[in-house]
Formats: sequence, structure tokens, C-alpha cells
Amino acid sequence: MRPSAALLLDEAWRSLGGDPALAAHVSFTGRADTLPARLPVTELAQATAGAAGLAAAEFAAVRSGAPLATVTVDSEATAIAFTSERHLRLNGRPQGGMDPLSKFYVCADGVVRVHGNYPHHRDALFRALEITGTPDDPAETVAPALLPLSVAEAEERIRNADGLAFAVLTPDEWRAHPHGSQVADDPLLTRRRMGAPSPRRAGGPASHDGTVLPASGIRVLDLTRVIAGPVATRTLALLGADVLRIDSPHLPELPAQHLDTGLGKRSALLDLGTPDSIAVLDELLADTDVVVTGYRPGVPARFGLAPEVLAARHPGIVTANLSAWGGPGPWARLRGFDSLVQGPTGIAWIEADGDDRPGVLPAQALDHGTGYLLAAGVLRSLTERQADGRGSHVEVALARTAAWLLRHHDPEEHLPGFPRRVAAARHLGFKVAEQGELAYALPPFALKGGPADWAAAPVPWGSSPAAWW
Repeated sequence: MRPSAALLLDEAWRSLGGDPALAAHVSFTGRADTLPARLPVTELAQATAGAAGLAAAEFAAVRSGAPLATVTVDSEATAIAFTSERHLRLNGRPQGGMDPLSKFYVCADGVVRVHGNYPHHRDALFRALEITGTPDDPAETVAPALLPLSVAEAEERIRNADGLAFAVLTPDEWRAHPHGSQVADDPLLTRRRMGAPSPRRAGGPASHDGTVLPASGIRVLDLTRVIAGPVATRTLALLGADVLRIDSPHLPELPAQHLDTGLGKRSALLDLGTPDSIAVLDELLADTDVVVTGYRPGVPARFGLAPEVLAARHPGIVTANLSAWGGPGPWARLRGFDSLVQGPTGIAWIEADGDDRPGVLPAQALDHGTGYLLAAGVLRSLTERQADGRGSHVEVALARTAAWLLRHHDPEEHLPGFPRRVAAARHLGFKVAEQGELAYALPPFALKGGPADWAAAPVPWGSSPAAWW
């Protein structure tokens, strides 16, 4: 039987350590086929958005002493939010989209998914396959180069060139895989209290024009990229947090992606490989409430961002980390994206619905869903900090969210005959940014008395000082 959004919210809320009785404050509206799939994608989307909204309501209530506000999650609003990149318009023009190279390719003994959205990933793919120059049709050049290779050969060659490639597996093959078997037993997310008690507390939440901002006064250092992490911090910015995103000047950012996930944030550049930038980061950390990172295991320690180090140096700080594959396990240190995680975990096989060609989810639901879970984990940690001043560390992973989704797969469930079209217009917001006139997806949840839109448009990438206001 297909699970309800309420059931999935209950599971997510328990994983977050929340009081199960509070889930009654969330109501779900709309039909469950706005993101039609063999897997319960609409339900997962509503549940994760509901968890973030409920965590915001709880934090606001604890800060103010007021009753817990209700949260409504409409399936149409959620569908638009979970496909936000498709609805983004700059001066009336669509932005971004997947690179033509990012797709499934047939190999000698199976199918592999590769990723080419970023220039350095595209270059790595060409190096691995000994493709020179700039092909007129890159995908048509890559396809014949992969065809004679086994999937294992393709994965090895592309990864050795610092590219990204993963085989398409069945659910049974993934469960038998050393990493798949590890992730299958992992919790949806983990939260652990860290550090000594501190005086850190948030006062009553600010309000603007009668709108309560649950996370006002909270300073969030955002060291994430792509979608999931930036969705989490975009949600915190919606709720009133001061979010400062830090990027390396040496890693390219996709302009459309920055516009989509940069609402309400500021954006600064720091080269953390230099002592001067590390010194700036240390100054920021002294006044930071939350640090959100998107690093593989071992990387945060290079910059002094290991959770244990931060908890010892800054008691009461909340840290959170997102990864593609989770860990421990043989793939813990591998990079990955939503579209890639769908391949080996069995999602692409399930969504093929018996077709020879692998299928895909109707949204990058692993990215967006994990992002809302991450935001919820941060907010729940801030709520607990109000009681004793102690911080927490939150861990989420795309592969863990995938495992949760797969646990609710009903093989007897069939796709509806026709996808349900969702009218986007009433779920879009509009702002004038420095880059131009922007149309974007509004939040997927409505918190009674809370913000319905971001306070500010995205700023140009890297245009802000690396300092708190």
C-alpha cells in the first residue's frame, strides 16, 4: 500500500527526535499525484517539507512562549517547489537545465549514468574517454565511446579521471552491494548533542508587518553547493535567519542554480586554502550559530570545521553536514548528485516500469527532500539548545533519503495513466534582483503567521563581504 504523507512525516519527525504528538499540527492538502511516480514521491516531498515547517513552528513557539502554529503543505505548491529549477525565469526566460551529457548511456553489459553539468566534470569525462576538441554533439560522441566498455570499466576510467559515473542497478543488486547494504540499515538522519552547555540562547523571534520570523537573529554559515544543502539554507533564510554562503573562487557555480537557491542569502568568496581566508573564517565562526557543510568525510577537518572541533571551540554551535552516499561504507568518500544516486540505488530501475530504458523521478526529490530534512534537523537542534545551551551535529545523505523512499516501494503500485499537470502561476513569487526580473517557486509549506516569501532577492554570486552585518 502506498504510504500517506502523514505516515512519512511521522517517520521523519521521529528520526528528528521530535514529540510525535506535534505532527498533528501539520495538515496536507491536494492530490497525491502531483509528482507521479512508481515510488511515493509526492508523499515524500510533502512529508519532508512538513517536517521543516513543523520544526520552524516548534522553534518559534519555544522562543516566544506562544502556542504552536499550524502548518499546511499543499501538494501542488510542493510539486512546484520541488521542481523549482524548471520554473525559474530571469527577465521572462527559462534558466539552466541538465547538461545534455548528464544522462544514461548503454555499455557492453549494462547502463551507466554520468554527470556533465559542471565544466570540470565534462572535461574529466572527455579525458577518460580520450575525446579531444569540442564535439558539436557531445552526447553523440560519448555514446559510442562507452558502448564497447563494460559498466565496471566505464566507472573506473571516468572516476580515475575525476569524473562521475555510476551503474544502474536493480534494488536487489543494490541491497547486495557493500555500500547499499550499509545504507539500508542506516537511520534516515542522525542528530547527536555535542559540546558543553553555553549561554547561547535565542530571544523572542522578530516579526515584520505582523509576520513572525522563527529563525530571526540566527546566523548561518552556508558552505554547501548544488541543490540539497542550498535548499536547506534557503529555507532557513525564508524563516528569517541571516545566511552567509561561502564559496571557493576556484569552483564554478551555475548561474541559474545560484539564482534558484540564493533567495534571502548573501554570497561571499573565500579561498580556504590560504591562511588569510582561514583567519576570516575563524572570525565568522566566533559569531555563528549554525554551520552547514556539504563535504565528504575528512574534508571539514582540513579547514578546522570538524564538528567536534567546532563544538569544543564554540560551545552551543549547531553543525550539519550533507553528503551524497553517507557512511561509513566503501562509497562514503565518493561524490554524487541526485540523478547519479538514482542509478545504483534501484530507483532508476523501478521508475523504468518494465521498460529497457532507465526511468527518473519526476523531480530531484532526493536533493530537495534531503534539503528540507536538513533544515528541520538544524531547527530542532536550535530548539533543544534553548533548553540547555548545548549544540548538536546533524548528518543527512542523499542515499539515506533514497533508502527511505525505497522502503516504501509497493511493487503492485502502478503509475497513473496520465501525469497530473500543475498550474504554476499561483505558486510563484516575483522580485527584481540586480541580475534582472526574477520569477521563482514559493515555499512548499505555509506556516500560520509566518513568512510566505523570502525577504530579499538573490545577490550576485560572490558579491557580499565575508562578514556578519
